[in-house]
Amino acid sequence: MAEREQERESDTRSRILDVAERLVQTRGFNGFSYADIAAEVRVTRASLHYHFAGKAELGEALITRYTRRFTDALAAVDESAVDAPTRLDAYVGLYADVLRGQRMCLCGMLAAEFETLPKPMQDAVIRFFDESEAWLESVLEEGRQEGALQFAEPASEVARLIVSSLEGAMLLARPYGDALRFQTAASRLVASLARAAE
Repeated sequence: MAEREQERESDTRSRILDVAERLVQTRGFNGFSYADIAAEVRVTRASLHYHFAGKAELGEALITRYTRRFTDALAAVDESAVDAPTRLDAYVGLYADVLRGQRMCLCGMLAAEFETLPKPMQDAVIRFFDESEAWLESVLEEGRQEGALQFAEPASEVARLIVSSLEGAMLLARPYGDALRFQTAASRLVASLARAAE
């Protein structure tokens, strides 16, 4: 009986996070309230507060879950892709998949509202981008050593350029409802690094 109750609570928590994630990715963190989530999940606001004491705690949990899934996706890319250009293409694909779902990168949306976020959420957003850039930096450095990629700048700067470009390309594709705008910009960016090495 206790096990069934625990499963039900875990399921409710997951549904809350799923709804909140979609709302952040489509409206922004300041664009929804606990009442919006309660109505969609069909729970009381008291139940929401049971799972997440406040919106700030919910936000932290969202970023933690999103970062973990993104990190897992990067690990899967590392396992399946053999060379640096292919891994960079797969990285772009992670962003493209989010955009095709008519959403934005969760942490990109939160970055737009950065000054209004509680400090723990701000720290978590920065950690997401730091981890993403660190992964890219290692892929870029490996690609340069293998001769598959060529660039003059430090790998850390190119990693920042890639993240900034992808987040910006997502943002500009959004009002047009055109994922191809994103894909074109992203593909050209990655191709410019690989083409130089040919």
